[in-house]
Amino acid sequence: MAGVFNGFAVIVALVALGWVLARSYVLGADARLVLNRLVFFVATPALLFDSLARTTLDQVFTGVFVVSAGSAMLIAAAYVLIARVWLKRPAADLVVGALSAGYVNSANLGIPIALYVLGDLGFVMPLLLFQVVVLQPIAIAVLERAARAGGGADTVDGGSSHESGGGALGSIIQAVRNPIVLAALAGVVVAALPWTPPDKLLEPVHLVGQISVPGALLVFGMSLYGVKVLEAGASPRREIALASILKLIAHPLLAYGIGGGLMGMQGHELLTVVVAAALPTAQNVLVVATRYGHGVLLARDSAVLTTLGALPVLLLISALLA
Repeated sequence: MAGVFNGFAVIVALVALGWVLARSYVLGADARLVLNRLVFFVATPALLFDSLARTTLDQVFTGVFVVSAGSAMLIAAAYVLIARVWLKRPAADLVVGALSAGYVNSANLGIPIALYVLGDLGFVMPLLLFQVVVLQPIAIAVLERAARAGGGADTVDGGSSHESGGGALGSIIQAVRNPIVLAALAGVVVAALPWTPPDKLLEPVHLVGQISVPGALLVFGMSLYGVKVLEAGASPRREIALASILKLIAHPLLAYGIGGGLMGMQGHELLTVVVAAALPTAQNVLVVATRYGHGVLLARDSAVLTTLGALPVLLLISALLA
């Protein structure tokens, strides 16, 4: 238990430092963008490849993956059902809400928590691959269909989704070409080989990968500075409340039920699946929502609220299960 709380203390300290750096502008106005690109394109791929290249496939695809994938799909489906009956929202908004409830931040927060709190990256890679290769493409297909029905959706740079990505297939290919996913896939390939790269060969990759965790936490702290959520008359508060409750309460409870009740998990393995489910909404949801012009405030505010609420939830889970 002391180790768990120490791990969270490290995370909170670095997030707080990131907030202070953003507030003081000591690193300049573009610091968050530059550091985020370093973490996303270089450090995190290096960390995932280095970790996976040293493992075997049976250590990656375990019951943790089954519980994480199953609980995420069920929570997303629950949001669609409840919001469709209660709020009567269009399909595109339902998709964004479903992602907000079930798509967890497995990279920016998942990796630090996996390393500092759980002591390994066992759940991160398969969960990340499931979300990017399975869950996100399903959402993109629905949003692409809604964009075609509405005459095309605007993207961040002003072009249509068809012009910038070649439709749903182009969007899916773009998602799979994500450097984090490519590094994870490359790591899986190496893990499948009857050969482990020598430490001397992996050492430069290992050193670069060490930037990932502190860098991601600093970026996350910077992103919290100056954010206004739940603006009256703008933010869809009922949808945000529903997504946040499902994400922070229902999702970890469901993972606990599937892992402990159906699959007989105990101890550290059960703690891992529940912690994975309690991670906050991923920032990828906001990227997808912005691309297709649906549920942008829902995605943004759900990510902020679940991120702020995740820490006490994770501490409670650790106190009960660690």
